[in-house]
Amino acid sequence: MDKETNTKNAFITIVGRANAGKSSLLNALVGEKIAAVSSKPQTTRTKITGVLTKGETQFVFIDTPGMHKAVNKLSEHMLKTVSDSVADADNILMMCDCTKKISQSELDLAKSFRKGDRVILALNKTDLINDKNELIEKLAQYSALYDFDEVIPLSVLTGEGVDTVMQAFEKLAVQGPHFFPDDKFTDQPEKVLMAEMIREKALVNLNEEVPHGIAVTIESVNERDTKDGEAIMDVTATIFCEKESHKGILIGKGGSMLRKIGSEARQELEDFFMIKVNLQCWVKVKEGWRNREGMIKNFGLD
Repeated sequence: MDKETNTKNAFITIVGRANAGKSSLLNALVGEKIAAVSSKPQTTRTKITGVLTKGETQFVFIDTPGMHKAVNKLSEHMLKTVSDSVADADNILMMCDCTKKISQSELDLAKSFRKGDRVILALNKTDLINDKNELIEKLAQYSALYDFDEVIPLSVLTGEGVDTVMQAFEKLAVQGPHFFPDDKFTDQPEKVLMAEMIREKALVNLNEEVPHGIAVTIESVNERDTKDGEAIMDVTATIFCEKESHKGILIGKGGSMLRKIGSEARQELEDFFMIKVNLQCWVKVKEGWRNREGMIKNFGLD
């Protein structure tokens, strides 16, 4: 029997409320940082595919935006991405934050699951609950939402339960081909990964008002050798914001904030691409772009 007939695959869509830890789990499973992570809601804006090949089995994870109340056209696109992903899913991982009460968005999400859907429930952030009885009560409350295949307590931060999640995923694998090269870990183009790394550093460093109105595009990428023969990658990026006042905050006094964002992003780019990086960031204003379909499409967020 040839190798291809022995191969398996499993497609798993990861859904849940904003800040439940979906992107952190994706990064932990894949072993590479392919999704932006921050404490700000709506960090993930589009579907992100992560790929992990273990022996004969290839796992394909689809990370989705967090469930939230739509406040603009971008939010509407994000929520449509979630509903479409659930409708198309072979298997679903519903990710919840066990430190919070069940939200209306989670109730709606559970109602959208069809009878017979293979859904695993993961209750994340168990490291923040010291009272075991409280955790048991939360497990019972969430378990009542749907007839889940498995319910798994989890802490992505400490790693506790991540192996259990993978074991649950292994049960979902079916015989079939690998749809990605075995050494691939995402379908995201390099420029998208770069833009997300820069946006994440802006999210982490800026106050609450500004981050949601930020988008990043990579204008150019060029590899060259220095005079000393060292390989270097020149990257030029534009950070878009919605207001002139936000532009001032992004740049900071004497350019201090933009330098900080750029420095942290450059370090992450160097670690990820394993090459010295020369990063230049510019800031532009696009008034109300989150309510402009054309701009949303231009930023690849539709």
